Amino acid sequence: MKKRALFIGGTGTISASIVKRLVNELDWEVFVLNRGNRTDVLPKSVKQIIADINNEEEVFEKLGDITFDCVCEFIGFCVSQVERDVRLFKGRTKQYIFTSSASAYNKPAANYVITEGTSLANPYWEYSRNKIACEEYLMEKYRTEGFPVTIVRPSHTYDERNVPVGVHGKNGSYQVLKRMMEGKPVIIHGDGSSLWHLTFNRDFAIGYTGLMGNRHAYGEAFQITGDEVLTWDQIYQTAADALGVELKAYHVSSEFLGAVGEKYDYDFIGSLMGDKAVSVVFDNSKLKRLVPEMTTTVRFDQGVRIAVDYILSHSECQKEDPEFDIFCDKVISSLENAKANI
Repeated sequence: MKKRALFIGGTGTISASIVKRLVNELDWEVFVLNRGNRTDVLPKSVKQIIADINNEEEVFEKLGDITFDCVCEFIGFCVSQVERDVRLFKGRTKQYIFTSSASAYNKPAANYVITEGTSLANPYWEYSRNKIACEEYLMEKYRTEGFPVTIVRPSHTYDERNVPVGVHGKNGSYQVLKRMMEGKPVIIHGDGSSLWHLTFNRDFAIGYTGLMGNRHAYGEAFQITGDEVLTWDQIYQTAADALGVELKAYHVSSEFLGAVGEKYDYDFIGSLMGDKAVSVVFDNSKLKRLVPEMTTTVRFDQGVRIAVDYILSHSECQKEDPEFDIFCDKVISSLENAKANI
């Protein structure tokens, strides 16, 4: 009998790659519970349950008496949502995997080498504090009631539809690529030398699926990232190389971006000072003990070329962001004026 998984979400950057791996390579029976958007990214054999996960009565009715080997939560962002999941799935699944975030680790941590034992605390980003609260609630349910939770902490995972950058507007990274192609300077936070991990979603799926149904993963937390470590300057330069253009880097402190970004409703305090501005090197040895096949198969120079080729050939991925473009020009102009007037 096939193992059976239920995805809450299932069509995002990370979850869609896991669904594809389960169906195409590991022969799982996969259900996806969501509102029916972006069904085109799912394999045809996936069984869809169209419902609002927040409507518990509707979900109970549509699930019927189906039980699962694994329930995979990708859109849980606050404690009330995981409390709902415990009510819905306790006794209905052998394992519940909660997707937290590597941004939950202390900023800055006492050591730039991050393990699952690194303390969880983030004074800069409410998103991360909410993830920490979810983790604490679920682990308490594991300890007191045996709820079979596994926690995963992704860092910066990307797919063919986006190029990872540190500073972007509300429409994603395309406007940064457009600035590169137009020969404009692009803002890189800090001095560009902080260290960062990037993981192509197909590689993330290897680590994640290796934890599914793995009894040694119950009651444990695992960070899932690629092994490749790059500076932000290297990340932007690699993207420029893939575009075949010169990189005109303009370095701006994260504190400055956090302060001026608030006027444009950009949360750079959270996304930079609470995440990307801090050098991190993830020690994935705990994951690899359980999932020895977990390794980087798509280097960033390969992944970014896949993404650039896809974005430039799919107009729906080319979401321009004139507001962010103006923001960049204003920041750069203001700092250049400050230099001239001192």
